[in-house]
Amino acid sequence: YQINLIDTPGHVDFSYEVSRSLAACDGALLVVDAAQGVEAQSVANCYTAIEQGLEVLPVINKIDLPTADPERVIGQIEDIIGIAAKDAVLISAKTGLGVDELLERIVERIPPPRGSVDAPLQALIIDSWFDSYAGVVSLVRVMNGVIRKDARIVVHSTQRKYTVEKVGVFTPRSAERQELKAGEVGFLIAAMREINAAPVGDTIVDAGVPNVAALPGFKKIQPRVFAGLFPLVSEDYEKFREALQKLALNDSSLTFEPEVSASLGFGMRCGFLGLLHMEIIQERLEREHDLSLISTAPTVVYEVESTTGEVIKVENPADLPEPSRTREIREPIILASILVPQEYLGAIIQLCIEKRGKQKRMQYSGRQVQIEFELPLAEVVLDFFDRLKSVSRGYASFDYQFLRFEAAPLVKLDILINGEKVDAMAFIAHRDGIERKGRKIVETLKEVIPRQQFEVAVQAAIGSQIIARSTVKAFRKDVTAKLYGGDVTRKRKLLEKQKAGK
Repeated sequence: YQINLIDTPGHVDFSYEVSRSLAACDGALLVVDAAQGVEAQSVANCYTAIEQGLEVLPVINKIDLPTADPERVIGQIEDIIGIAAKDAVLISAKTGLGVDELLERIVERIPPPRGSVDAPLQALIIDSWFDSYAGVVSLVRVMNGVIRKDARIVVHSTQRKYTVEKVGVFTPRSAERQELKAGEVGFLIAAMREINAAPVGDTIVDAGVPNVAALPGFKKIQPRVFAGLFPLVSEDYEKFREALQKLALNDSSLTFEPEVSASLGFGMRCGFLGLLHMEIIQERLEREHDLSLISTAPTVVYEVESTTGEVIKVENPADLPEPSRTREIREPIILASILVPQEYLGAIIQLCIEKRGKQKRMQYSGRQVQIEFELPLAEVVLDFFDRLKSVSRGYASFDYQFLRFEAAPLVKLDILINGEKVDAMAFIAHRDGIERKGRKIVETLKEVIPRQQFEVAVQAAIGSQIIARSTVKAFRKDVTAKLYGGDVTRKRKLLEKQKAGK
């Protein structure tokens, strides 16, 4: 038997990566920690697998731990997720215990690939990455037909034709083959030099067979969090743009468009699935492509209805229309599902209320509680995840899905340095508490901005109304530097003169 396994990430920011992987699979293993139990992401990802019609096989891992309680975890899987788990496979990946039984169970329970070797070629592009020598390397799942070396193929969405140079499988090292048949997963190299030549989710078909339908692929996901990224050295802009294109090749949830800032120069306005996604992309750009970057504060997408009735989406606070031309601003609302031990429930509820949350549902399952809150996404993207882990000592898990846009009293806060607006520092926030936020930013900037020969005024403003101000004091000129010896009254006279502002 040939079994291909894909390990998917658990963090909520990468739920799209999970759904993309599931589209290429015939079944899924739901691996749950025998000590920690079911987490919120496990529930969400399991439902995604069930929606795609996959056979789900429950697996309980880390049964060698002294705190392992498989019976409790089986009960949690049945109560919280709602699938039968009496025949769950008990394993320890560390010691290898139960792994042979799991492989046998996969063969018994997971259905074999559907598709025919004799049908016209249809291959789904699961992943793509750029190799500086080979060009674009695509990971494909052959649904129907056969891909052979030297065959002519067409990428369905672009209708570009290529000749297959190499095909092979990962074992986990790459091993070349002469062909890949229906049901197999492997890599394909076809001298694709354009970075966007093989979009993830696209279909590869035979160039000699006309009118072959495209596979359903994956739905395009919309980014939820936006931030500006600017290279520290302006000469690196072109290198930065190419690096983003290479990263976007196998991460279709990453979007970017050029942005010009008066203070930071040329950069890109990038869209991410969440804060962790943003941090990983920035880290990869800096580490893999040797770039030094500045990022602006992350924001979410707002819906703005103008006085003329037109509705626009605003990703950048600088693009927000003037208050006189705005009828209402709507913020994105999410449904957050949190799994937490009972003893931390009070702290979690308090945190959610502080973040303007509305409680929707609560369900007890043994010592665990599952609670659902409606929360504004803007309150979640900054520090919610860190604070959730902090107040629950790391035991709470969290998953969310987008619900709707909802009208709220939102305003744009501008930061002014010596009367000049700094576009990169503007942000949109709820009117409640905006003055506190403004004062905090102004005080922080006062500590950071170095003193000059003149006073520097730092202000926070809503429209033309200044809500907070602080001043970075100027350096005093040393008026006594020219004195040497002599009467002390001469020194005092010069200091008095300076104090009077002369």
